[in-house]
Amino acid sequence: MNSSLTLPAESAAPSSRPLLIAAGGALIAATYVWLVLVQPVQVADGAGSGAGLITLLGFLAGGALLVAGILPGLNTQAVVLMPLGIALNVSFGQLAGSLGLPIYLDALGTVLVAVLAGPAAGAATGALSNALWGLFNPFALPFAAGSAVIGVLAGVAARWGMFRRLYLVPVAGLLTGVVGGLIAAPVAAFMFGAAGTVGTNAIVAAFRAMGDTLIVAATKQGLTSDTIDKLIVFTVVALIVYALPRRTRNSFAFVRSHRVLLSRTAPATTTADRASAHPGSGSAPGKK
Repeated sequence: MNSSLTLPAESAAPSSRPLLIAAGGALIAATYVWLVLVQPVQVADGAGSGAGLITLLGFLAGGALLVAGILPGLNTQAVVLMPLGIALNVSFGQLAGSLGLPIYLDALGTVLVAVLAGPAAGAATGALSNALWGLFNPFALPFAAGSAVIGVLAGVAARWGMFRRLYLVPVAGLLTGVVGGLIAAPVAAFMFGAAGTVGTNAIVAAFRAMGDTLIVAATKQGLTSDTIDKLIVFTVVALIVYALPRRTRNSFAFVRSHRVLLSRTAPATTTADRASAHPGSGSAPGKK
């Protein structure tokens, strides 16, 4: 019996899956560009404002398209993992904000999903996390695009073996943090005046006191906080995945196909494994 959760071939043909993923990524990117260009400060009022509703729908629809594209190629464990990743992002992100920390911790679930299920699953988890979080915390909503990019980068790092070489895990976190900080800085500066938690506000204030403009201070704060944050998150995720039983780790097709994790005995991969780890590949999902 096939344990993968897949859709019938006629309802999610392999050729349509890359199109869905591309459309979802394009919609998320377009929503981000619109936010940066228009700078609608009304987003802070939540989905009740026109700008907030547009942002919410853009990121939710983009995340939904990503999910529609990747879901047919995911096995049961990966499908179950994505809601858990969203819950981890929102809960730890809310906790870090409540404590006024200078870091975010809101990508823990995104990176975990990306490492075990791949870049597309990580992107969908990141985008949906911030979109859903934005329903009760409007400040989280505009950063959904950055969260999606973090999911992609974490999955790419896993595919390239950076979690198999443990000394490269912090490096992957630092590089991802640099990209995340650069993406988040314009939104933070133009829409929220670089306002954040007590910890991040203190960093911005310090750079402003040195004579930096708001956008420069926001960028430096983002680079400082994001690099430290992602270094911690990537390291914690590595500890989590290696603490899992080997059988559990190897139940993820992405992990098996790309030998994501260090293992004394690399399990054999099948054609179905590779097909499920590469949404949109030539073979139909779920066939052996």
